[in-house]
Amino acid sequence: MNLHRMLLERQASGRPVTVGLIGAGKFGTMFASQCRLTAGLHLVGVADLDPQRARAQLRLASWPEQQYGAASLDDALARGTTAILDDADRLIAHPAVEVIIEATGDPGTGIRFAQAAIANGKHIVMVNVEADALAGPLLARQARAAGVVYSLAWGDQPALICEQVDWARACGFTVVAAGKGTRYHPTYHASTPDTVWDILDSYIKIRDRSSINPKMFNSFIDGTKSGIEMTAVCNATGLQAQAEGLSFPPASRFEHAEICKPRSEGGLLEKAGVTEVTSSIDRAGKDVAHALPMGTFVVIESDSAYTRECFREYAMLPDSTGRYACLYRPTHMIGLELGLSVASVALRREPTGAPVCFNSDVVATAKRDLAAGEMLDGEGGFCVWGKQTPAADSLAQGYLPLGLAHKVKLKSAVKAGERLRWADVDYDASSLAVRVRREMEAAFAPAAAAGA
Repeated sequence: MNLHRMLLERQASGRPVTVGLIGAGKFGTMFASQCRLTAGLHLVGVADLDPQRARAQLRLASWPEQQYGAASLDDALARGTTAILDDADRLIAHPAVEVIIEATGDPGTGIRFAQAAIANGKHIVMVNVEADALAGPLLARQARAAGVVYSLAWGDQPALICEQVDWARACGFTVVAAGKGTRYHPTYHASTPDTVWDILDSYIKIRDRSSINPKMFNSFIDGTKSGIEMTAVCNATGLQAQAEGLSFPPASRFEHAEICKPRSEGGLLEKAGVTEVTSSIDRAGKDVAHALPMGTFVVIESDSAYTRECFREYAMLPDSTGRYACLYRPTHMIGLELGLSVASVALRREPTGAPVCFNSDVVATAKRDLAAGEMLDGEGGFCVWGKQTPAADSLAQGYLPLGLAHKVKLKSAVKAGERLRWADVDYDASSLAVRVRREMEAAFAPAAAAGA
């Protein structure tokens, strides 16, 4: 509430919120398309390894060419335009930039840029949920210590789910489960960038295959992105990961309160207070009517008979007992909504979701039998997918975080379906990503072990 009014006040004062965007992919381009139309926001610079691609993306987002023709960041600030550059460090270091959006998608890169932003006194909006799943609790703590805000990205499903959890708790409800919908089948865990087209062609027709990155898209199909995003939700809300991770039960939007409750109460969940992702296709591969393939949900509980009657009266999609109910959002608009995070961190100094604990991890899991000597290719690739795992179990078993399963060589053979361990790979202990991850584990291990 009131963010638009606050933005208008900044605009009227001649001091719009100044933003630097790192990464001109889909998410960043969607943000740019709306930022241009949002009073009180000024996208000062876009940093991308391919400046020509960045310019093409802004053209695609309906930007007039003169709007992104600034010769430098100083020129962009003076003229109210946008500079395109290939050096994100210059963008982060500029004293006039208030908010950095990290939208590269690479966990190691995201950690480096987040720490650089924090060191330079910038608020950081972490579109890069891969980096958040790997080391977000530590990054958020470092930001708080530096007096800046670290935030999940509104418009992406984790931040929207966090808002639903916060709504429920602030209303006095018990949160039984929270999560999102997706299109899932157990066979999808073996999907690769080569075979992903067979799955995509079964429900959407992509005319220009060169328009998408099959490896990136495959991470949504093979279950990895769901594990990453639900890990971010757990660590930002205190919800728990189930012992065997996500089970992806098929469900219509009207069935969530029935399905996403504990097994002891007739549902499918291991216990209350967990994350889950539901599928829009059943195990036979047929579409589930009225599912939530792009939506989010929270399942709540009340011990009040009066409140349960209200669930029924106000069409809160209760379960058969009336004890549980569901509130859902049918879709999400990713970058088109990202301005809410930017405004919130700059004007309220409040994140739209941020990790506060280490309850969940996402662990590299073999897609097929892997042989010693193979080089892992990370998220969405040919070798591993990401399985949500309780953080305490991940630490106790020495499981390998998915975010570090890229360009590392296997020392041991691993069977299909098994979770990899640190001991299975030849990793570089001196790399920034490994060092930050190890520091995060040490700092948050007591909370994870205690199940906090």
